[in-house]
Amino acid sequence: MPSPALSTRAETTSRRRLPQWATSFGPQIVTGLVVGVVLGLVARAMPVAADGNENWLVGTVHTIGSSYVKLLTVAVIPLVFTAIVSSIANLREVANAARLAVQTLLWFAITAFIAVIIGIVVGSITQPGARTGVSAATEKAPGTTGSWWAFITGLVPSNFLGLNAKTTVAEGAATTSLSFNVLQLLVVAAAIGIAALKVGAKAEPFLQFNASLLAIVQKVLWWIIRLAPIGTAALIANAVATYGWDAIGSLGWFTAAVYVGLAIVFFVVYPVLIRAHGLSVRAFYSGVWPATQLGFVSRSSIGTLPLTERVTERNLGVPREYASFAVPLGSTTKMDGCAAIYPAIAAIFVAEFYGVPLSFTDYLLIIVVSVIGSAATAGTTGATVMLTLTLSTLGLPLAGVGLLLAVEPIVDMGRTAVNVSGQALVPTIVAKREGILDEARYNAERTGDPFQDDDTVAAA
Repeated sequence: MPSPALSTRAETTSRRRLPQWATSFGPQIVTGLVVGVVLGLVARAMPVAADGNENWLVGTVHTIGSSYVKLLTVAVIPLVFTAIVSSIANLREVANAARLAVQTLLWFAITAFIAVIIGIVVGSITQPGARTGVSAATEKAPGTTGSWWAFITGLVPSNFLGLNAKTTVAEGAATTSLSFNVLQLLVVAAAIGIAALKVGAKAEPFLQFNASLLAIVQKVLWWIIRLAPIGTAALIANAVATYGWDAIGSLGWFTAAVYVGLAIVFFVVYPVLIRAHGLSVRAFYSGVWPATQLGFVSRSSIGTLPLTERVTERNLGVPREYASFAVPLGSTTKMDGCAAIYPAIAAIFVAEFYGVPLSFTDYLLIIVVSVIGSAATAGTTGATVMLTLTLSTLGLPLAGVGLLLAVEPIVDMGRTAVNVSGQALVPTIVAKREGILDEARYNAERTGDPFQDDDTVAAA
């Protein structure tokens, strides 16, 4: 009978023989991306069903991908609520908590300002509206428009969890769907957390229960995150099969301009900011990359929020008490892609399409709207809503929004990837400036699985 030492050594050797993609989360995500592209191309080449509907492979990847996003979204409500309450309770142990909040909002504004300037420059150079082949016949009125009152109304909770119900009637059947407003949820959770601190000793049982519930939610979230490679493959396969390159068509210049702007922010601005604070660029991108990838394929900052918060804390070394406050806040108000680069280039596109010259004052308005507009549309976040706010402020036709709907899903992938990266960048920078960043964890080599659960980390 082999000794325990020999058994342990054999198990270790067996694990080492496994390929890296089978044991490490990052390569698994990359593998999911590659598999997704292949599946998407295969699905796109397959003939449609006999009844004219999508083929079985497109239907399968669409169902799996959308189901995974729903799983992530379901985890957002309990995670945000319990994490915010817990972070407020723990912030009493963190010096200068108010300063942290101010610094966070300030850097949200600074990075948004830089991003919108880049968007204006790229849009002015490429002139996408003058090189388009679309016609006014493709216009569609936007279903939702932005409003400067949206931020105020969005702050007021409609119910305890900020839930909204919407009922649609189609072919005699009524369908009701539920959605939630993360900004309202933040307000409710913050109010309860502050009240618990004011109550004092009587609130300790509640805070202990909340901490236990948070641990349970994080465990469930860990299980969901482990499915990310499968969800990634399905989401990218559905995108390739549904949109391919056909949708770009005559809006190629606009699409290219948006991606050039996103690339400059992601590959130039962010690295400069990271280096300016004495941090390793490579360590940041290796740490945030899983969330960036998921944001790209899911096209949802909210859906990616649980993973973004996890990598910000576990990979980038931002204290949990601060990360659980800053990342959810950033998911609604920190959108360099959707609220800065995109509306700037899109506004220039619409102005050029309709032959409306933009003055220096108009460009200043684009900057102002982009810097504070993401907060103004936080109650109804979305790039389309943000664009309607920009166009209405400039006095440009809102019907111009419909011209860009053909490439909306394609540009949204890049926008969301930049959004998610920025939502992790700002807490990292602020934590470094305030001297609370765990630089040993930030600079740690990304080996094995960076998403080990709490028990494994504690045991290590």
